[in-house]
Amino acid sequence: MRRIKWERIVAVLLLAPSVLAIAIFVYGFIGFTGYVSLSKWNNLLPDFTLVGFSNYQKLFAHPRFQIDLRNTVSFTILFLFLCLVVGFLLAFLLDQRIRAEGIFRSIYLFPMAISFIVTGVVWRWILTPGSPELGATGINLLFEKVGLGFLKWGWFTNPVVWHIPPDSTVGQFLGQIGLGFLASPMFGVSAGVVALVLAAAWQMSGYTMALYLAGLRGISDELREAAQVDGASELQIMFRIILPLLRPITLSAVIILGHISLKIYDLVVAMTGPGIGFSTDVPAYFMWDTTFRGNNFARGSAIAIILLIMVGVLIVPYLVWSTRSEAEL
Repeated sequence: MRRIKWERIVAVLLLAPSVLAIAIFVYGFIGFTGYVSLSKWNNLLPDFTLVGFSNYQKLFAHPRFQIDLRNTVSFTILFLFLCLVVGFLLAFLLDQRIRAEGIFRSIYLFPMAISFIVTGVVWRWILTPGSPELGATGINLLFEKVGLGFLKWGWFTNPVVWHIPPDSTVGQFLGQIGLGFLASPMFGVSAGVVALVLAAAWQMSGYTMALYLAGLRGISDELREAAQVDGASELQIMFRIILPLLRPITLSAVIILGHISLKIYDLVVAMTGPGIGFSTDVPAYFMWDTTFRGNNFARGSAIAIILLIMVGVLIVPYLVWSTRSEAEL
């Protein structure tokens, strides 16, 4: 009994520093940030006078934050779609037991080994459109050299926002069913966000490929052969067997990639900044800008709490589902 008690004491002593550090530097700082977001601290001198949810109300009424939310939603949707599609296609091709598979797998995974800062710098050079005085640069220069000059455009320097025109057929239909607000620039996609998506998907598609490849290798050949014997075509095997079995992989990829996209910051800093008319601005960049440039600590804390809630809404249901699944096993 004494030995068991002593082992418990040692275990508690070993875990205590980590638990204390997490309690202070994670949950303690989250609590402090939440408290500041409810205060009047909007200059260099701390002012902890509570004002309730006034900072949140002003924040959601702020035009820049509204644009940031639009950019975040559009970036997340496009980023997830491109990573999942490209990652699955690469995994499917590698699953055909091609020659030099290890080389191709390493090449596809290589972008993940670098940071978003490096990715942003490289893709900023690639997508810099050039100027009339200096001529085309980057990918626009490539288009010009191969006779595809009609594909040249401003990339992240283009402030255009694609959205559903209110007077179009789709816009009128949305208005008739009470969803006319969707046919507005606030629910569109800016050209700058598309440029960010290309860079981010280039870096993370290889990671998605690795997830899907592991899932494909876990599907037995006997299962596929049995389906072929029953007369199933390749498309039927793909949509009736392979894709349903890969749903847990897809869900995991969505969770991981989703939380990356919601808190994206370093790629924006290195590649575009807030952009023309905040066309590439995101909440994380706005939080840094308003906190450390504008000394508006209460508003910055409110943005941080909103980001935390957004990530929590995405991750917590997955954690609950994962815990229940493990308990059932």
